[in-house]
Amino acid sequence: MSELSTPQELAEHDAFISAALATQVLQNSAVVAVERIGETPPSWYIRLSGEAKENFSAEFTLGQRSLQFESYFIPAPEENVDVFYRHLLVRNHKLYGMAFTVRDDGGIYLEGRLPNRMIPEPDEIDRILGSLFTYTEDMFLAAAKIGFASRFR
Repeated sequence: MSELSTPQELAEHDAFISAALATQVLQNSAVVAVERIGETPPSWYIRLSGEAKENFSAEFTLGQRSLQFESYFIPAPEENVDVFYRHLLVRNHKLYGMAFTVRDDGGIYLEGRLPNRMIPEPDEIDRILGSLFTYTEDMFLAAAKIGFASRFR
């Protein structure tokens, strides 16, 4: 189990994440905006722009042990349910540091956690955003065509 961060460490991680996300807005054309949405725990809402999925978002939440991140991927499938979930489970094997998850409402998310000790590592915030973006862009259309096939005919 990862160790709890001290208040000083949490403040440093908070500042680091805020600065890294501000840099993303300036340097990464896929990152449209970043908004601070919470103080306790610190959390951020990131709007992204892609091609396969035109607009999507991610949320980062800094906890005592880890930075949790998530992005809404797609609603519950309307058809081909077994094939849809099998498709995503097979894709989970290829994901690094995150996985597809299902919420109570059936919605599919990409979620992951980064231990707090890893937050200040060079490029970790960029890697997380890049992975969320790449996985969404690479996998969204195929999943949509399976789970919502009749809309593509």
